Amino acid sequence: MFKRQNFLHSERKRESFFQGFARSSVSDDLRSFHTLSRFVLSACPLRSPVLKHAKTAHFEIEILDAQTRKQICIVDKLILCQDSELKPAEVSIKQRRYMAKSVTQSSTVHDVKQKFHKACPKWYPSRIGLQLECGGPFLKDYIPIQSIAASSIVTLYFTDLGRQVSWTTVFLAEYTGPLLIYLLFYLRISSIYDLKDSARSLRHPVVHLACLCHCIHYIRYILETLFVHKVSAGRTPLKNLLKSCALYWGFTSWIAYYINHPHYTPPSFGNRQITVSAINFLICEAGNHFINVILAHPNHTGNNACFPSANYNPFTWMFLLVSCPNYTYEIGSWISFTIMTQTLPAGIFTLLMSIQMALWAKKKHKFYLKKFNSYMHRKSAIIPFVL
Repeated sequence: MFKRQNFLHSERKRESFFQGFARSSVSDDLRSFHTLSRFVLSACPLRSPVLKHAKTAHFEIEILDAQTRKQICIVDKLILCQDSELKPAEVSIKQRRYMAKSVTQSSTVHDVKQKFHKACPKWYPSRIGLQLECGGPFLKDYIPIQSIAASSIVTLYFTDLGRQVSWTTVFLAEYTGPLLIYLLFYLRISSIYDLKDSARSLRHPVVHLACLCHCIHYIRYILETLFVHKVSAGRTPLKNLLKSCALYWGFTSWIAYYINHPHYTPPSFGNRQITVSAINFLICEAGNHFINVILAHPNHTGNNACFPSANYNPFTWMFLLVSCPNYTYEIGSWISFTIMTQTLPAGIFTLLMSIQMALWAKKKHKFYLKKFNSYMHRKSAIIPFVL
């Protein structure tokens, strides 16, 4: 019995010894494996970051004269970055310096004009017109060369657009001229009217009211050009300035001559016709101003613009009916001025301006239909339920 107990006790010691040895060996193995893995990872990473280099395309721009088709110059090779997948964390300082020197953003037509100007300094970029083919449309400055290149050599045709002026200059000349010209006729200077006729005839109140309305109209235009409108930084040929000034200045002289003439005949329906037309004129002027202020808001300009909607201002409710309410109010102002003065020159000018604005409105209406999905319910461009 005693021997059997000693045997069981020795067996238990042996089992506990082997269990302790097994545990210590397993823990030692885990510790050594962990140490080995840390050593391997620190010495040589299992997966090194792979740098995906940007794919570049080289384009050579050949510029020919649009009339003679003779070569003017060849613009230096452009390095265009097509697909850059490099992440800032994965690029070393040396690689960043290399990319800053050799890889740029996709070059545009404006970049080509800048290089062309360096080759031919007598033509500055705003005077350069580039076309893909003779007689085709001029390429916009923002168009990337990559989108128009069919091969590594791109041929463009150059046309001299002539002397250029800024759009701000065009608008100020268009609107300042009529303002001053009308005042000269209103003063009835001796070189325009006969002094004896001017002294004999008394002016009808509508003559003073017409001068006030005309000044309000063009002063509003000038102030909006300076402080409201987002005038394009681009330029336009000088001949366009001359055409616009000839139109506005010429019609203003014609209109002002008849209204301020000593033998001017007042409207047929008297003060009622004058009062209603004057009130409607002021309403249209106010509406035009508030619409222009809304259109100049940053949310309604640029590529990510959204179409403006009506707000608490009653003048903006016209957006619910037409897509170009500024043109609607403009036509309303000139119709009111024509009825108020009852003159043929004002009626002809109103008709021509209405036709031009209707064409502009229809063009913008089509553009809005394509760009804004929520715009489909607007049926009219400039005249509610009609056009």
